[in-house]
Amino acid sequence: MRWHGKSKRKYTGGRLHYSRRKKAFEAGRPATDTVIGTERRKKVRTMGGNIKFRLLRCEFANVSDPKSGVTKQSRIVTVKSNTANTFFVRRNITTKGAVIETDLGDAMVTSRPGRDGIVNAKLI
Repeated sequence: MRWHGKSKRKYTGGRLHYSRRKKAFEAGRPATDTVIGTERRKKVRTMGGNIKFRLLRCEFANVSDPKSGVTKQSRIVTVKSNTANTFFVRRNITTKGAVIETDLGDAMVTSRPGRDGIVNAKLI
């Protein structure tokens, strides 16, 4: 489980003495590794009653061509490279900044599939 509270150390390296314990709203959630496959989403209730959609599997991407300004839906073939983690390539995990191979050509993912629930990309 991740925790999004303050560190126990100061930036100087000294100890930071807390006046309270960890709170439930500071707890994080595990990362969503969006893989290629038949589409599957998960609805998550966030703070304030808002809703996020986690994309667990994706099959299509909204690919836009920056030259013509046209956006089309295209099938994702494979992940070619991923700057977030090199091991994501062999597991076909899609994150923001990943280069994916589509039917229209190579494209870079511009959305955050694990948070936005959709894959948007632009042609390279």
